[in-house]
Amino acid sequence: MAIDHVSLAVRDLSRSAAFYEAVLAPLGYTKLVVRERMIGFGKTHPEIWINLRENLPPAPGDVGAHVALRARSAETVQGFHAAALAHGGTDDGAPGRRPYGAGPNVYYAAFVRDPDGNRLEAVTFLAP
Repeated sequence: MAIDHVSLAVRDLSRSAAFYEAVLAPLGYTKLVVRERMIGFGKTHPEIWINLRENLPPAPGDVGAHVALRARSAETVQGFHAAALAHGGTDDGAPGRRPYGAGPNVYYAAFVRDPDGNRLEAVTFLAP
């Protein structure tokens, strides 16, 4: 079984659309659906939705929840991180190796927060 989609609440749909278009592009996602109060991004179908919630307070820094997206390479992870910082996101963990995982491959990831505080991660696995 697979997860079909994830929805994230945002306070400013046009600002967040620009952020997510830039951040998701290195991962191969594009804007696929635009509705009055939501936008869907994906590769073949909307997998990530941003939903307008004007009165939403920013997510607290210790919310704990985040969305991790698979990247093709370390360079893709770096592109994701750079795009986030260039489009209003904040660093929550620079690109680098992480001590996670039990397999032989190296976990390489970057973490960011969108302008509303939602935590995003791009991750790839490198040969040791």
